[in-house]
Amino acid sequence: MKSPPSSSPSSSLLLRKTRLSPFLFTLLAFIVFIAVILYSEVFSQCDTKLSGLRISISRIMKNKEKLPFAIGEREEGCDVFKGRWVWEKSRPLYEEYECPYIQPQLTCQEHGRPDKDYQHWRWQPHACSLPSFNATLVLESLRGKRMLFVGDSLNRGQFVSMVCLLQRIIPQNAKSMETFGSLTVFTAKDYNAKIEYYWAPFLLESNADDAVIHRITDRIVRKGSINKHGKNWKGADIIVFNTYLWWMTGMPFKILQNGSFKDGVKDMIQVSTEDAYRLAMKSMLRWVKRNMDPKKNRVFFTSMSPSHHKSIDWGGEPDRNCYNETTKIEDPSYWGLDSSKSVMQVIGEVFSKSEVPISFLNITQLSSYRKDAHTSIYKKQWNPLTPEQLANPVSYADCTHWCLPGLQDTWNELLFAKLFYP
Repeated sequence: MKSPPSSSPSSSLLLRKTRLSPFLFTLLAFIVFIAVILYSEVFSQCDTKLSGLRISISRIMKNKEKLPFAIGEREEGCDVFKGRWVWEKSRPLYEEYECPYIQPQLTCQEHGRPDKDYQHWRWQPHACSLPSFNATLVLESLRGKRMLFVGDSLNRGQFVSMVCLLQRIIPQNAKSMETFGSLTVFTAKDYNAKIEYYWAPFLLESNADDAVIHRITDRIVRKGSINKHGKNWKGADIIVFNTYLWWMTGMPFKILQNGSFKDGVKDMIQVSTEDAYRLAMKSMLRWVKRNMDPKKNRVFFTSMSPSHHKSIDWGGEPDRNCYNETTKIEDPSYWGLDSSKSVMQVIGEVFSKSEVPISFLNITQLSSYRKDAHTSIYKKQWNPLTPEQLANPVSYADCTHWCLPGLQDTWNELLFAKLFYP
């Protein structure tokens, strides 16, 4: 067998020099050693920073302050106020005859309304679902506490709706409803819980503050007077404010600066509706800042409740309104002329500049679709109807207030969602 061919002289020399050079070996070893040290140092620094970041995030999550009454959170990206109405057979959440606390101005079935479809609509947000209203959870959370609704008759309707949603699980001898002037109090005795309503249509002191006699066209509010009513709100654990309808006079609004409402000559100025409303919003937020503890209390503001006085707004006949309307508005962009966009802008401007923690219940758009849900003519009338009115029901239809059960139960489902799943 032939021996393998030998390598060339130049190859053997190079291999020998590479194998035998201690300098080159030491140099390579030194480079590797330095690289390992540098890599270890950089990695150690990065890992320390990442670990510190993880610890910080963990600490933030552990120390994250939970809002009062919250038991969970809504799905990310869910706007509960954007959605559509879905007809549901299982609605309403209670029957009219089951709730003895509904005022006769809101009991539509008792006063002859022939249809019931308006009771069966459920609000379905686009990106999620509303949590089911849980009366037991609400009452347990209110044990020893006060939930207070403050505002005009629309907020009183929401208060009554809340009472109806809760009272059905309370034994007859363990609940009561009492009125003390501007304050109405529902008590769940076994829970020592109170759900209250306080009449203050402007929030500020006004010449329409009488809870019974307040039909005044020449409306005046006193500047800087929120404590006149606010002293009665102190100690509430949850407050739901509203104010809108009474500001809409169609004329410059009168602000009393000094003196009495009964004085013949008053120190008074007139401002736009928007400026007057802004005055009230700022006063409300200042009161909340001074009197409500964000670690213990929750504050809500319900946006304007839309009216349906002009059927031409939704393509109906001129000189008609909500009377005999039994279907909802299908146009998702619908916005009636009775809802002031400039007032909504004032709310947005004032709230966006405030650091006061307040939750906004934006019920305006979703309620604007519901021309079918008003009391219309199916209610107790304040005064006997004339023959002319009886001949033309459109002339006395109430297109401002809502039948119960009905739309305002949805407002409270939204309040429930924002209270417990903020």
